Amino acid sequence: MSGITDFDSLRREMAENGERPEGPARNARAEQLLAEAEKLGIPLAVIEALGHQLKVYNYSSEKDKMFVPFARLLRMWDERPEDFDAYEVHTLHWVFKWMSSGMLDQPHVPLASIEKWLGEMEHRYRLAGHSERAVRGAEFSVAAHLGDVPRAERAYAAWLAADRDSMADCHACELHEQGWWQERQGRDAQALELWAPVLEGQFTCAHEPHAVLASSLVPLLRLGRTDEARAHHLRGFRLVRGMESMRGAYADHVEFCALTGNEARALELLAERPAYFTDTGQPRSRLDFLSVVTLLMERLDAMGLGERQVPGPAGRTWTARELAAHARAETLALAARFDERNLTSHVSERARARMARPPLVERLPLGVRTAGRVSAPAVPAPAPVTAQAPDLPALLATARRMSDTLRPDAMDAWAAVARAAADAELDVRDRAEITDHEAMDRGPEGAALFERAAELYARAGDPGEALAARTRAAYARALAGRVDEALAAVEEPYDQVLALYAEDATGVRQTASVLMGRARIMMRRVLDADAAGGEAGGERVLAEAEAAVRELLALVGGHTGDAVRIAARAAEARAMLAELAVRRGDPQTAVELFGRATAAFVEAGLPWFAVEYEARLAGLAHHLGDIAGAERALRAALEHGGAHLEAVGRAQLHLQLGEVLGGRGLSVEAAEHALEAAHWADEAGESRTLGAWARQQLGGFLLRQGRFAEAAEVLESALPDLNAETHGDGAVVQTQWWLGDCLSELGEHRAAAERRLQAAEIARHWPEQHDHATLAHLAAESLGAAGQPADADRAYARAGELWRSLGNVHGLVRSLRARAWLALRVEDGADAARASMTAAVRECEAALGATGTDEEARLRLVAELGHTHRQFGDLLARRAAEDTDDDAVRAALEDALAQVTEAVAVFAPLGDDALDSRTGAELAAGRLECDLGRPAVATAHARAVLAAYDGAPADDETARNRRAEAEQLLRVVDEQGAAG
Repeated sequence: MSGITDFDSLRREMAENGERPEGPARNARAEQLLAEAEKLGIPLAVIEALGHQLKVYNYSSEKDKMFVPFARLLRMWDERPEDFDAYEVHTLHWVFKWMSSGMLDQPHVPLASIEKWLGEMEHRYRLAGHSERAVRGAEFSVAAHLGDVPRAERAYAAWLAADRDSMADCHACELHEQGWWQERQGRDAQALELWAPVLEGQFTCAHEPHAVLASSLVPLLRLGRTDEARAHHLRGFRLVRGMESMRGAYADHVEFCALTGNEARALELLAERPAYFTDTGQPRSRLDFLSVVTLLMERLDAMGLGERQVPGPAGRTWTARELAAHARAETLALAARFDERNLTSHVSERARARMARPPLVERLPLGVRTAGRVSAPAVPAPAPVTAQAPDLPALLATARRMSDTLRPDAMDAWAAVARAAADAELDVRDRAEITDHEAMDRGPEGAALFERAAELYARAGDPGEALAARTRAAYARALAGRVDEALAAVEEPYDQVLALYAEDATGVRQTASVLMGRARIMMRRVLDADAAGGEAGGERVLAEAEAAVRELLALVGGHTGDAVRIAARAAEARAMLAELAVRRGDPQTAVELFGRATAAFVEAGLPWFAVEYEARLAGLAHHLGDIAGAERALRAALEHGGAHLEAVGRAQLHLQLGEVLGGRGLSVEAAEHALEAAHWADEAGESRTLGAWARQQLGGFLLRQGRFAEAAEVLESALPDLNAETHGDGAVVQTQWWLGDCLSELGEHRAAAERRLQAAEIARHWPEQHDHATLAHLAAESLGAAGQPADADRAYARAGELWRSLGNVHGLVRSLRARAWLALRVEDGADAARASMTAAVRECEAALGATGTDEEARLRLVAELGHTHRQFGDLLARRAAEDTDDDAVRAALEDALAQVTEAVAVFAPLGDDALDSRTGAELAAGRLECDLGRPAVATAHARAVLAAYDGAPADDETARNRRAEAEQLLRVVDEQGAAG
């Protein structure tokens, strides 16, 4: 059985179908409902069912089906207009506009038919007494589609000049169309100015600001307003993701990703909507979509990724190159059909221009995670041209100069030397240096090569450098975890280099290198001892390491030769002493020494060496509560690291700085750094670890700014990578909590409840249960807002139990009050509602009776009791309004008045701290007295409120509102007196 037995049940079914997601299923149900309507034998039922069918077709991918039901409706109107009620008459004329745009979208509809339809629309609107505003708007759309700029400009002016009436599109849609025209004419700034009221939420509708957010993306990029463009993408895509009818806006978001270096996200967007490739119900939006697909695929091909597998039309697999050719051919064929109909080349020209659009931003971080990055394959370096290649001596000179001045890319220079010297005859000294630097590049695996370099240095007659290389070999062993072996290996080079230095047989540079290597090995031993949890000889290890470092400082201190290297040795030595101070529990000394070390690196022209120690300095400053010092150090680290920072280090610094700034309440700048951290973590291949942290922080900072849609997108993308093992279950709970808050603000209450319940389930296992209670309470709020009162009541009951176990009376009372209001929404729930409110009053009074000497806690409980009495009164008054028996109504109003009067009495002793609460209760009491026919008492309440705010500041909004309510109450009393 269909369940449709009368007109009312048909209307309920149509309303329910209207709430379903856009798409073929909803359309099919509308077709079934029309068949059911026809069985009722009621003309208006058929009219309404046809209108419903029209609406769901219009908001779907099957817009081409609109014309048949509309033609039938129009025929019914012409034959029997008396069958239409006022609403259906309005609707019939309203959808004339849908027919106009719908015809433009279908290239098989002749241009002559469209022009004829415009005349028909104008004629019928005139007969119905409507303004020509909608007609001129439709004419503008036709002219703009044809590329007839003069006619479009005339129609545009006439459209705006005509009066707005009930047939005019909503403000949001009109502003979208007006801004679209300005953008088409190259006036991006004017377009954005027109769109501002829609973007700011002043005007909205079913498809706005969805469409305006999408249309604004490219203009914002062209104007360099990339932060706004990013925000509009995150916010706007969330709105259009589930709306099948918004393929054109969806295409704008794919295009935005393709133009900002976010090709991987663009591919993910395509994968979400496979039907968009083939849905034919609205050819014009398909043309837009395929144009953007072509743009993206040709960009991938140009990046060398033409063979990459990509999402495409169902039925086969596609490479980017194959899909590019297919989409271009489909686009141009479709554009040609429009142009053939229009007798112009305008549509094809626009499509070609869009497909050829160059990137507008090389890389715009979005903050959201993509499943995989899209990177151009490495292009092998071209074979060197012998005639132009620099000679080996020149390469050696460059590499030595860069090493002597400690340039960050010195190792690349030595690698170039090694490649050039592969088959060359070299003297032993040159070969020693090449081998030495190859060993440095291998890190812990370089010990054997360092030993080889030492042999070569010795043969070259440089015993000091040979000892330095042997020391580097020992340090490589320490890095590999063989610290004891390293300590044994370094002692001989250490003794020998000191002897050579004493005899002037080697220089300070070589001697300092050996002493530095030995000190580094000693520091590794300190770190190992620290990791092992200390040892009996821990202080001895610290003392020996400090002695080694101070010996190095004594050697290099004040030395002026070989300035850069010696300055670097001195700076690093001070940083070592700082680390030792940390191990000894002296953070203040460590801060001072790290500060001296970083300053020395910067003064020596080696700021990139300071970064590691500035990061350590920031951590110590934060630990000591010096937030400003931590911020300074992190900013300096980012500045000094510059382009030399590795991606993971850059991500860590940005994340730390974001956390510091967020702690100071600077959420806007904190979000910028969290965004950078997410980007660099992705670049470093750390999306699932460091990237997830960064996205979690970014979502929180966006939430603080009230940017709920953006925050939700970011937090949702972070959640799959967050796990208790890597990030801790606290991070997972916090992310779910924040996401629930975002979804609640966005009106997605079912989803908010789900997130809050998931978080509560994790927090349920924690020793401290306050978070569990809070999340259970929030989940109950969301369930109630989602229209699930039974589930909400259970959640509030659970929250109440938790609040009671925690001794939190305020939470318990609020859960009881919430349950009372929920009960009122259920049939026969009045008694349960009263019982819950009574229990809330009793809990407050019991807590007040048990309050000790804490005056602040007592006053908070008094205020809670006042609010409870006030809500009890409001609840009883609401219940009275639903009753039909006069005696019962009066009794309920008296009960409500008693509660509100008690609220006034409770708030009164709190003085100015509860003034607004007391006067609100006074006014409620006055209105109830008025309803009970006691004007004198109602007047007294109103005058008490006016007196309470006598002399209140002019900018006190609450005072203004209360006075206005009191004066309104006095007018009502006077009117009742006059009527009596």
